[in-house]
Amino acid sequence: MFNLSLCSPAKTFPFPAKSSSPKNKKQSNTTTTISSHQPLKIPNADPPKSDLITYSILLKSCIRSRDFDRGKQVHSLLIESGVEFDSVLSNSLISLYSKCGDWRKARSVFDEMPERNRDLVSWSAMISCFANNNRAFDAIVTFYKFLELGFPPNEYCFTGAIRACSNAEYAWIGVVVFGLVIKTGYFNADVCVGCELIEMFVKGFGDLVSARKVFDEMPERNVVVWTLMITRYAQSGFAKDAVELYIEMGLSEFAPDRFTLSSVISGSAELGCYQLGQQLNCQVIKSGLALDVCVGCSLVDMYAKCAADGSMVQAKRVFDRMPDRNVMSWTAIIAGYVQRGGFDLEAIKLFCEMMVEGRVSPNHFTYSSVLKACASLSNDVIGEQIHSNVVKSGLASINCVGNSLISMYARSGRMEEARKAFDILFEKNLISYNTIVDGYAKNSNSEGAFELFHQIEDTGIGASSFTFASLLSGVASIGAIGKGEQVHGRLIKSGFESDRCIGNALISMYSRCGNIDAASQVFTDMEMRNVISWTSMITGLAKHGYAARALKMFREMVDAGIKPNEVTYIAVLSACSHVGMVAEGMEHFNSMNKEHGIVPRMEHYACVVDLLGRSSLLEEALEFINSMPLNADALVWRTLLGACRVHGNMKLGEIAAKHILEIDPHDPAAYILLSNLYASTDQWNNVGEIRKKMKERKLRKEAGCSWIEDENTMHKFYVGDTTHPRAREIFDELARLASEIKDLGYVPDIDFVLHDVEDEQREQYLFQHSEKIALAFSLITTPDSKPIRIFKNLRVCGDCHNAMKYISVSRKREIVVRDSNRFHHFKDGVCSCNDYW
Repeated sequence: MFNLSLCSPAKTFPFPAKSSSPKNKKQSNTTTTISSHQPLKIPNADPPKSDLITYSILLKSCIRSRDFDRGKQVHSLLIESGVEFDSVLSNSLISLYSKCGDWRKARSVFDEMPERNRDLVSWSAMISCFANNNRAFDAIVTFYKFLELGFPPNEYCFTGAIRACSNAEYAWIGVVVFGLVIKTGYFNADVCVGCELIEMFVKGFGDLVSARKVFDEMPERNVVVWTLMITRYAQSGFAKDAVELYIEMGLSEFAPDRFTLSSVISGSAELGCYQLGQQLNCQVIKSGLALDVCVGCSLVDMYAKCAADGSMVQAKRVFDRMPDRNVMSWTAIIAGYVQRGGFDLEAIKLFCEMMVEGRVSPNHFTYSSVLKACASLSNDVIGEQIHSNVVKSGLASINCVGNSLISMYARSGRMEEARKAFDILFEKNLISYNTIVDGYAKNSNSEGAFELFHQIEDTGIGASSFTFASLLSGVASIGAIGKGEQVHGRLIKSGFESDRCIGNALISMYSRCGNIDAASQVFTDMEMRNVISWTSMITGLAKHGYAARALKMFREMVDAGIKPNEVTYIAVLSACSHVGMVAEGMEHFNSMNKEHGIVPRMEHYACVVDLLGRSSLLEEALEFINSMPLNADALVWRTLLGACRVHGNMKLGEIAAKHILEIDPHDPAAYILLSNLYASTDQWNNVGEIRKKMKERKLRKEAGCSWIEDENTMHKFYVGDTTHPRAREIFDELARLASEIKDLGYVPDIDFVLHDVEDEQREQYLFQHSEKIALAFSLITTPDSKPIRIFKNLRVCGDCHNAMKYISVSRKREIVVRDSNRFHHFKDGVCSCNDYW
């Protein structure tokens, strides 16, 4: 604690006497001209005492003009002269080195001063030097030593000391200094001290209430004080308070400056208040600040966030009016296009325009924004070019740029490049880790995600709720329920169990991993649920075939006052589709706009086509597509083509395929579905033609793959896969299964073999399907009491579906299969889908 008794307002400080008038008047009247292009020369190697004032003035001139190199030359020549410095000259040197960031040299000058020469100005300069150069502890220690010597602090000492305490580590000391400020009477006497106190409470404690009390108690305020308080409100997320204080300022004698207007415009942007933003724009014009870069950037951001018509027209208009565009201007407009959504291409074009113009170099924020645009467009080709510029500019190791690079490559599935961008980061923060973990999770690489998760724990950064949510998402994508349960345990220990975001992620994870009961338990245990919680649960029930429960939960959600969103209705329509509830599905589709104001999107139309198509109402599905207010996209036509494949409708299938290929000639799904449709009716010539076209266009069919989790290890299987270490055991088990289920009445459905071969060979092909191989492996590795969970990237084969019903009887096992559409729960010879999928 400081000895507050050392400082008394009544105490006076004996200032040193001023230097006497120069003896040589001619010399004193000589004008000294400084040229920045010539070395400085002092004619007399041993300047008289009176010249020290001249050189002190010279040093102060260098400080004001920020000509620090010239100031250092003056210091060097004075050292060579061997003259003894007085306090005025030493203080000027401390200030010089403080301003240019060389606190070590400043301290050296201070330490070399005789104690008799250290006056109030010397100590104040040194305290401020440390505070301004991020040496908070040194500033506080210097202030303490100063008090011990019995000097009464002035406003400059207090300002430096309080600035050093404007952080979480030393804020408690700032409170002690505050007490001394009040005792000495400087709180009511100096505006600068009040400003620093406001900063200390905001930055040190995040305490805007105390900061506002300081502001309210200040007897004198200027435009700087008003602007500071408004700015801190805006930056701390209290935009409404910022705007209210700005209105109050309007009643005072002070007119807002460019910093005030920039802050309050930013506040209106955060509030999403377009009308207020327009009024502020008018005030900007009246005040003559319309061409100011700082104000212009704030207006660009405001219009980008708040434009009533959702466009960027006003923001671009403000940008175009700027006479001098700096990197802030370009970054503001590029970031505005990216944040607005749907303008990513325009953002990239603006970046290219900026580079072509060549007058301004992009900074790390510019690169971060344009890389986000590349990520949104999944355009890693342009992203690579920008990445090259980033590397050349030396900004690749900066967090915000590196994080954007990670995200861009991850969204394109290029995790190797994403990992490289992560590895070269100079300082990895939690956002960096979360971005790479999320990238691995979304690309179904749970091993990579967990490796980085362990790194987060080892570094002591501490995982956030987003980290856990990403891990759960990764677990869900591959169905690794064992790892999901481990994550669940970890997050409980970390205290995130009650987090709503985590609860939603757990619901999704358990339902996507096949354990709908665990998902339901998480939902029941949640104290606070939002639309995502309800939608996740409805989606899970729909995917598992529990349509009645899904629709009942939807009604409960509406009764609870939770407004459904677009995704909720996709889940509801899917629930109806999976069980053939056509009438109820159409009723929900027609009511979504009438009752909840939700305009159907393409996904909703695709759900209705699926609903009709599954029920063999193919003509009605085609009529529905033709009646749509939007032009059907490839998703809608692909849905119809899939239904035609199931029901063997060649005519409509060809129509659907034609539309798909007109929209996207390189869509492999259309070729494959049409090929399968031809194969199911033995039209092998047409199958050959389609496969030839695919080969010419270098289109590849996604390989069917099934996988299971065993002992926290994922085992993948492909058609006819013999690469597994236990392949012999697996195929022996398959042979036994074939014999067992044939005895129970199973008949192989060779129509699902899409190759022109003999029937006997077709039957062999059927038992080489990846889901049957995965099932055989599960039977020889998992305990009888444990359900078997199989995951497949494509739709489950009809013959495999039939075989698994028989196997659930012969082996008395519960089998859960997740394919690309839904879950199938096989038990006692029955599937939860009731053979309707």
